[in-house]
Amino acid sequence: MTRKHRLAFNALRKINAPVYERYDIKNFQISAEHNFDPKYGDTLWADYYDGHTIGSDWEFGVNPLITNTLHKYGLYAEWINAGELGVYE
Repeated sequence: MTRKHRLAFNALRKINAPVYERYDIKNFQISAEHNFDPKYGDTLWADYYDGHTIGSDWEFGVNPLITNTLHKYGLYAEWINAGELGVYE
């Protein structure tokens, strides 16, 4: 992972966002399938289908806590599929 990605990954992990690393790519992913897993708290982190109805501050169905954290490091999230977000520069 790049330095930016590592810093953002650690910051998101501190707020219990469902982040995970993959060995085959240089960035990391955010799960949209573990929104209510006790391991990650009861926060809704991302919702591909209904996220646009949650609030005007949710960009493309992504919780603003994620979006704001990524923006601090010059990164953004993009849907890979309805179950996961990729993080890019």
